[in-house]
This record gives sequence, structure tokens and C-alpha cells, in this order.
Amino acid sequence: MADAIFEDPRLAQVYDPLDPDRSDLDVYVQMVDELGARSVLDIGCGTGTFACMLAVRGVGVTPVDPAGASLAVARAKPGAGAVHWLLGDATTLPPLRVDAAFMTANVAQVFLTDDDWEATLRAARQALRPGGHLVFETRDPARRAWEQWTPELTRTVVDVPGIGVVESWEEVTDVTGDLVTFRSLTRFQRDDVLIESTSTLRFRDRPEVESSLRREGFQTVEVRDAPDRPGRELVFLALRPH
Repeated sequence: MADAIFEDPRLAQVYDPLDPDRSDLDVYVQMVDELGARSVLDIGCGTGTFACMLAVRGVGVTPVDPAGASLAVARAKPGAGAVHWLLGDATTLPPLRVDAAFMTANVAQVFLTDDDWEATLRAARQALRPGGHLVFETRDPARRAWEQWTPELTRTVVDVPGIGVVESWEEVTDVTGDLVTFRSLTRFQRDDVLIESTSTLRFRDRPEVESSLRREGFQTVEVRDAPDRPGRELVFLALRPH
């Protein structure tokens, strides 16, 4: 089940206005071109920004997400009519043979157990054609990004047309091993409504990720730095061998 920040209809509706700068996706659009991919699987597509960016470029894209409220937002975006949106996750996909599969925006960190993570990798491999690529990002745990997730540093206030002023912030509630739990709070000032969402992310290091890729039949081609977050993110490019 998706976290409330993606599944609650009111939170899904303001997800994009609260985080309008999606220039982080430009590098992935460029990687689609670099790989010559004409068909793409978008795992954990959320509100559909990346999928729509690809669709308007003529790329065949299959987006999947477990949050129905986020998909409702995605379906209303320009270019969304050319996309077949799927409710579910990578393990519930119909038969596919795509050139590339992507997990953007740290989707790879929502899989908390080894079983769930490896099942997702296995499903991605099955959806790829031989010679296809899997691309995903994850935060480098050595940078301890969660130490910056405080109300003072994460507070955002936006006046959303038709909704009014919305304020949001985050705070970490628990760090146990490589699992970080945090609370997202969103206040709708017009109605004086405060909605809370709790999420947990797993911070895997590079050797652990590369080991899991090998177990599921991938070859790590390259590990890149995220251009928009230098030194903080690991971008994995993995190959499904022929």
C-alpha cells in the first residue's frame, strides 16, 4: 500500500505544486535518448511527470504505481492520453519487452526488505528485452541526507490555485540501521486541515546494490553521480545481458 502522501487525494493534488522543480528528470530523459530506448517502463511513476515527458517525445511508455490518487493526477496532465497507466507495482505487470526500465526520484528506496527489492529487480528484468537497461537512483547513505530533514529546512509554503495556501514540512522520527522513518505534515490553511503521512526509506550502499543486481541477473554497466545533486546520489545503469 502506498504512503498517504501519494494515496490521499488531497495530498496527491498538491504534490506537484509543493515540488514544482523537476529538472532532476531531465538527465533521465537524456539517458533514454542515450540508450536509444523507444519503449520505457516507469516503475513508481507517481503523478506521471516523467512518463508524460517521454510520451510527448514519442517514446512508448508504460507507467505503473500503487497509488490510485497519484495516477488520477497523472491522467489529467498534458500528453497523458497517449499513456496506458497501470495501477500496481512491477510484480503485477502484464507481459512486456521494453528497451529500458526506470525508477526515478529514489523509488528504489521504498523497498524495505531484501525480498521486496529483489522481487522488483526480477520483475524489471522480466519486462526488459535482452540487452535492455535498468536505470535507478538511490541516495548515498554516507551523506546522511536524513539529518537535513527537519521542519526548519524542509518547510515549504505555496499558494495553490483553487486550493489556497498550503504549508508542508518533514521531520525524522526514527533511524534504525539503514532504515529511516520520517513524518510529512501538510497544512491546508483555508480549511485549517493538517494531514500527516509517515514513510520509511532504506539506504543501501553501493556494494549492497551491486550485489543485489548480480543476484537477479543484471550487469552493472556504470554508477554515475546525479548532476543535480553531486556527491549525494548514486545513479545505477544496469544491463540485462543477451
